[in-house]
Amino acid sequence: MTRKLLTVDDVNGCWAIMPTPSKPGASDPNAVDTVDLEETARAAEALVAAGVDGILSLGTFGEAATTTWEEKQAFMRTLVETVRGRVPVFGGTTSLNTRDTIRMTRAAREIGVDGVMLGLPMWVQPDLATAVQFFRDVASACPDVAICAYANPEAFKFEFPRAFWAQIADIPQIVSAKYIHTAGLYADLNLTKRRIRLMPLDVDYYAAARIDPDACTAFWTSGAVCGPAPAIQLRDLVSKAKKTGDWTGAKKLTDRIGQTYRTLFPNGSFKDFSVYNIGIEKARMDAAGWMKAGPCRAPYSLVPEPYLEGARESGRQWAKLAAELATERAE
Repeated sequence: MTRKLLTVDDVNGCWAIMPTPSKPGASDPNAVDTVDLEETARAAEALVAAGVDGILSLGTFGEAATTTWEEKQAFMRTLVETVRGRVPVFGGTTSLNTRDTIRMTRAAREIGVDGVMLGLPMWVQPDLATAVQFFRDVASACPDVAICAYANPEAFKFEFPRAFWAQIADIPQIVSAKYIHTAGLYADLNLTKRRIRLMPLDVDYYAAARIDPDACTAFWTSGAVCGPAPAIQLRDLVSKAKKTGDWTGAKKLTDRIGQTYRTLFPNGSFKDFSVYNIGIEKARMDAAGWMKAGPCRAPYSLVPEPYLEGARESGRQWAKLAAELATERAE
């Protein structure tokens, strides 16, 4: 059955990235059936109820590299059955090669996801031609699946240069991108001819919206699963600012969100953070207390304790901000 393909116009607002919650003992290399599907359903329902505009999953801290194919299918099926089409749901089908990615992407679409968050194959460092051809091949083989290009230079050993964005802009299935920095945003928007929704991190959304209010209408957030309120309020304040021209509230909340990140990045380094991304993010989420992310799956369960404590403090600070915002709204 042919289903409607999402377009760039369908990608707006707050897109929460979920971890794949794990059961106790999931760090054991002999563990099987590690996904906590009950927590998956609870968190997905709560995100929709809170007002998120979309859900992304099975990326880095979604443990796409360490969940089995059977676990991925069960997780995506639970997401789809819980959300019931109320917001778009993207699974994740990054693998070591194009053929497996195509196989998983077709199966994910059969499960019912609206799209996939897709990174480059994680083995040999790709050159530009290889990276572009990979996305072309997957899109050609899976014409009814929307793609969010997962543009993480540390994870995929590729810098996602200007030429990459120019060359993938004519692939209609690529409707969005999980975008890391805003330094080159204006140039990349021009190169994509604004056919791809470049989504920055929550704390960068204010800056992106100031650069191009019409094109920058969505952001991704892992903070939403530490408590959705700050991310939802940020979305609404930016939307209001675009209409009124008064950006004061959006800037103030962005600064408060930024304070929660102070201890998240070890040594202030994204590169160092990326070495332990999974453990750091899941520790942050568990400490915030909004959802149970659970232990990391092998082999990524070994993280220096000071890094974990920095992550926990970041989660506690996000939860504190969410509580403060709730109090401020009640007053």
